[in-house]
Amino acid sequence: MQQGDRQAFTQLVQAYQHMVYNTALGIVQHMQEAEDVAQEVFVLAYLNVQHFRGDSKISTWLYRIAITKALDCERKKKTKKRINLVKNVFGIGEKEAEQIADFHHPGVELDNKEQSATLFRAMQQLPENQRVAFTLIKVEGLNYEETSNVMRTTVKAVESLMHRAKENLRKTLKSYYSNHS
Repeated sequence: MQQGDRQAFTQLVQAYQHMVYNTALGIVQHMQEAEDVAQEVFVLAYLNVQHFRGDSKISTWLYRIAITKALDCERKKKTKKRINLVKNVFGIGEKEAEQIADFHHPGVELDNKEQSATLFRAMQQLPENQRVAFTLIKVEGLNYEETSNVMRTTVKAVESLMHRAKENLRKTLKSYYSNHS
């Protein structure tokens, strides 16, 4: 790939497209946005392949790009929501319907869609690092060491992030189910 072989790039996309898409979907939770993020990840990978030094697995490098781009997408959405809120307060914006997440994640069984939707909504409330760690471990199935490599942190830090993520999710879900039962 670093020598400009398009076939090698095609093989990379075929090998990792589902992983990149699923990772993006776990964070942005909307199919179209996840597709856009995945496409952007592979464009960036193609344009920046010369910078890949091989000091990590190619999958780790792609996870890093996917997470960065997915979080960028989330930040842009939050900024847009804030701007629209200000516009609405001053009566200069159009009312924007709240965007409801698409829960068609490949790892979610049909009979678990409603519970999964609730979990994914709760995940949106986690701080970024906790959400990334939780997504990589629980949604993508990475182990703690792989997650620490992707996040460029220690295994101990990932363990701490997961502990806090689980605690925060437990509180959020307990509140949700006590209000909706």
